[in-house]
Amino acid sequence: MTDSNSSSGAEMPFVQHLLELRNRLLNMILAIVLILLVLMPFANDLFALLAKPLIALMPEGTQMIAIDVASPFFTPLKLTLVLSIFLAMPVILYNLWAFIAPGLYQHERQMIFPLLISSTFLFYLGMIFAYYVVFPLVFGFMISMTPQGVEMTTDISRYLDFVLKLLFAFGVAFQVPILTIVLVRMGIVTPEALVEKRPHIIVAAFVIGMLMTPPDMISQTLLAVPIWFLFELGLFFSRRVPKKTPPDNNPNETPPPAITKDEIEAEIARIEDDSKK
Repeated sequence: MTDSNSSSGAEMPFVQHLLELRNRLLNMILAIVLILLVLMPFANDLFALLAKPLIALMPEGTQMIAIDVASPFFTPLKLTLVLSIFLAMPVILYNLWAFIAPGLYQHERQMIFPLLISSTFLFYLGMIFAYYVVFPLVFGFMISMTPQGVEMTTDISRYLDFVLKLLFAFGVAFQVPILTIVLVRMGIVTPEALVEKRPHIIVAAFVIGMLMTPPDMISQTLLAVPIWFLFELGLFFSRRVPKKTPPDNNPNETPPPAITKDEIEAEIARIEDDSKK
């Protein structure tokens, strides 16, 4: 891997790679902490916003409860931390991109950066879909199925775990088009092979919906159907993506420099000598 600011293409020392990785990780953590500090004063308001789809459907006179003594404090704090990570995702992905980009071919760089942007957008789109479409349907179904004489008073901590699981599941599920395009672009599968395996993929979508969502038919179906639709969308675009060109067919493209075993051993020996001194 080379320094992205260097035009000479000189290889970076092994220790320099570790320092760069450390700096990238610190940038990610700093972004999360800054967003967390900004959101902390609004922690209770954020939880109220997250709970709105359930509260709007609950019978009049009922409300959510906190079973544990510390739940009123730690539950909004947990939500704020998770939300900070979600909001910092563009910064996280950018730093990952900046770290690995110098070690990629030019055509790989041109492919990965748009994929990072589109995957981030689809992740947020999946969470928005879960909040505005899935939550009202799931909560409405559960409230309608509450037995007569039973009052639904949901614990705020368990509610948070439930909705975070759904938000993450839908955010990940919406990456299916990206995965499909990458597999076709790398030559691992072909669009024709995916068409032949469509029945198996549909079954797999429902299995994934069963594993990634709470045990109710509504949320499982609402996850499986978008996975199927997004697979078809990824299949449509994968037919228009050029296949991977081997590096040997690109004589003008300089391969990414690699760290050799001798360089690693030399760096380790130098570090040991410095520690002895």
